[in-house]
Amino acid sequence: MSERLRILVTGFGPFPGAPHNPTQPLVARLTRLRRPAFADVEISGHIFPVTYDAVDQELPLALAKHRPHALLMFGLAGRSKHVRVETRARNAVTMLWPDAAQTHARKGSISAGAGTRRFGPHTAKLLRAAKGTGLDARASRDAGSYLCNYLSWRAIESVSLDSGPRLAAFIHVPPLAGDGTVRRKGFPRITLDELVDAGEAMLLEMVRLTRRA
Repeated sequence: MSERLRILVTGFGPFPGAPHNPTQPLVARLTRLRRPAFADVEISGHIFPVTYDAVDQELPLALAKHRPHALLMFGLAGRSKHVRVETRARNAVTMLWPDAAQTHARKGSISAGAGTRRFGPHTAKLLRAAKGTGLDARASRDAGSYLCNYLSWRAIESVSLDSGPRLAAFIHVPPLAGDGTVRRKGFPRITLDELVDAGEAMLLEMVRLTRRA
């Protein structure tokens, strides 16, 4: 690539039931990384409010502002015990739970008549990178039906555009130790430092994959 590689890393703010979203400090730490491997890489960050309107309005604006070659997104899976590398987005929106603005979806699908949308085979390499740090990470075929899945769907849409990123990926992370979240018995106590290590490994792999894309 003749131009400077640009990666946009995103997370979410708090939402009902999750007053402390670990993706906020995770994104902050990843965008401040100073490594030789990132010397010619521009890493930008964006935190989405947990609302459908915010995704629809802010994703296009963030893509236009940063013009990323790749999009690495993180979201909280409050009931997960491990990191989940999502492989696809489902054409589903929950009508049961409102977003952080107390807005309910008016229909249970994102796009009429569409099936699922896949991120691509690069997710397997991101998974391998995360597991290489020693963290429990697994592939996932179900990103849920809330904002994480909705953002995943919109991000995959953007990849199909000529002006969009070349690659996109979504990573679900579990609650962290010490964040005040009540955990069920048997849940591992993952720290922010451990999560940053895994995030950095995936970011490095995303840089490598984007250069080849």
